[in-house]
Amino acid sequence: MKLKLIGISLLLLIGCSSTRLVSTWKNPDIVLFDAYQVLVVGMVQDDSARMEFESRFADALKNQGVDAMRSIDLFDVEFTSSQRSEQELEEVEQQLLDKGFDAILFTKVVGTENRRTFREHINEVDKMLMRFSTDYLEHQEIYYDPEYYDTFNIYHAETSLYCICVGKEIELVWRGEVDVTEPTNVDKAIDSYVKLVTKSMGEEDVIF
Repeated sequence: MKLKLIGISLLLLIGCSSTRLVSTWKNPDIVLFDAYQVLVVGMVQDDSARMEFESRFADALKNQGVDAMRSIDLFDVEFTSSQRSEQELEEVEQQLLDKGFDAILFTKVVGTENRRTFREHINEVDKMLMRFSTDYLEHQEIYYDPEYYDTFNIYHAETSLYCICVGKEIELVWRGEVDVTEPTNVDKAIDSYVKLVTKSMGEEDVIF
């Protein structure tokens, strides 16, 4: 599956039992960055998934006293349905400046990997000294049972904060890399992702 198709589920991707902050980077030239009006962008093909994710993130920012707006309320369907040129994006940046925005919070899926784990087997202590035949019988499903292994995807996501500074080019302020395991509970996972990222930004004096 193409990487951009995975984006159908930034919403689903963030619906899992394991969300882990892998690393962060902060612009060394910026000690403290306060944002007052932030555009929240979730690069997702599916509109309902995008709406849900951006809504949760925007609400979290508003709860911290930051005025936040979803990109889905700003970019029409036609704008995101095809490729855009650098000039068109520069025009968007100027429009954001004119509307009073001072930052863009941009989240996307940058990669995925599939992993396998053995289905858990609980062995009794007395089986520690088992014979070959016992060992073989215990694990012979490896040959023919496709469900012997538990397979799951790990998605690699990035959330980047860009400053829209008057008289300057768009500048990267902060970036966080997050690994998300196969989704199971959408609502809890989105909340987990948003809390993880906003907590990290707060600890590094970014936005809040």
